Amino acid sequence: MKLQPNVIVLLALLATPLLSAQEPVKGVANPEALFTDKDPKLNANKQAALHIMKDLLQCNHWDEADKWLTARYIQHNPNVASGRDPVVKFFGSRPKTPTCDKLTTPVVAVLADGDLVTVVIAREYKDSKDSSKTYTSTWFDMWRFVDGKADEHWDPATRP
Repeated sequence: MKLQPNVIVLLALLATPLLSAQEPVKGVANPEALFTDKDPKLNANKQAALHIMKDLLQCNHWDEADKWLTARYIQHNPNVASGRDPVVKFFGSRPKTPTCDKLTTPVVAVLADGDLVTVVIAREYKDSKDSSKTYTSTWFDMWRFVDGKADEHWDPATRP
């Protein structure tokens, strides 16, 4: 049986929602539990990553950046210059939360290997085809640690 072109178009339109469907990306119930490891070095690096995620990125306590970032902090995000001071300047104008007890970022996974820690989080974005809708995807931050402080950072950011 040969289908007419208008029937083919109709079938394609009906199938489109199925092709673009996705399962939402969700963080775990207790994200801080992912920042532990039986190996003491990996545990220390994961704990430093937790402080970066919670104290710096979530709660904006950038006055404490010297506890978690080296002075030379190499930045591979194209929107932020390398060095702890430029990073603090970039993020430091955000309002600081008075307390920072619990990580609320929707963390999906935390992976540590050697001196690297990668944190995968769920992110919500506006749908470019319909601004009244949103969708979820993943984001990652990866740090290389030296003596308990992040010395280098990667993420998938692009220039606006």
